[in-house]
Amino acid sequence: MADSLIVPVPDGTALAVKVRGLHKSYGDTKAVAGVDLDVIRGECLGLLGPNGAGKTTTVEILEGYRKRDAGEVEVLGHDPAHGDLDWKSRLGIVLQSTQDLTDLTVVESLSHFAAYYPNPRDVDEVVEAIGLTEKRDTRGGKLSGGQRRRLDVGLGIIGRPELLFLDEPTTGFDPEARREFWDLIARLKAENTTILLTTHYLEEAQVLADRVAIIAAGKVIACDSPDRVGGRQTGTAEVSWLEHGQTRSQHSEHPTAFIADLATRFGGEVPELAVRRPSLEDVYLSLVNDVGSPE
Repeated sequence: MADSLIVPVPDGTALAVKVRGLHKSYGDTKAVAGVDLDVIRGECLGLLGPNGAGKTTTVEILEGYRKRDAGEVEVLGHDPAHGDLDWKSRLGIVLQSTQDLTDLTVVESLSHFAAYYPNPRDVDEVVEAIGLTEKRDTRGGKLSGGQRRRLDVGLGIIGRPELLFLDEPTTGFDPEARREFWDLIARLKAENTTILLTTHYLEEAQVLADRVAIIAAGKVIACDSPDRVGGRQTGTAEVSWLEHGQTRSQHSEHPTAFIADLATRFGGEVPELAVRRPSLEDVYLSLVNDVGSPE
């Protein structure tokens, strides 16, 4: 994959995460095959990739849950392989799924975890932020899947983390709940919380992420803002318009000039004119389909 698809972070940028040449294998299977990744302090970075691409292994190494085979990793100024309790208290982690705390109420669960942190958020504030006010006294085992997911997010942010790991956080959310969650992430970003988000919802990455990194076959193959990743801003555009009662379309690498010619031909406004650049989904699918499995 061309290096130009990975836009480097400017020198001197404050980083929350710095990864160089990360490798991890399980037997003969290479899960991570040379990941290079930067997460800028205060940004939300969306980590995208198909199942088996190496996302989960990479994130677990960053969280200190899994040992690496090779490479350099720095998270909040420390090697996560040797992170102490003080370092861990600066992290917030929302895993893909959890099955514990079924006997505690929402408030009891949050209060229990708040006691582990030196400067936790107010429990009532978190309950409101995650939209569980009416379920505050409900036991975890009685929550719906989406409600339990909200509690997981609350447990991840109760300690005021500097760096928040969100692994598929809105799985099981209905559309309204997902939008409310997006508002919560916007508030966390406004507080300068750094967020590493893994998601299969590309619309979610488009809305929340300042940059997205696409990982496939154990390597980061593209990294840029959602609007520019993979050359979206310069990709071939589809121009469509209405002519003689029928919708016509034309692909063009220079849509502005093409539209100007159309306007001249129509003598002014072009009926039902629309221009479509490649979507984030288009670019994502094209990139991951071009990459094979790690050798």
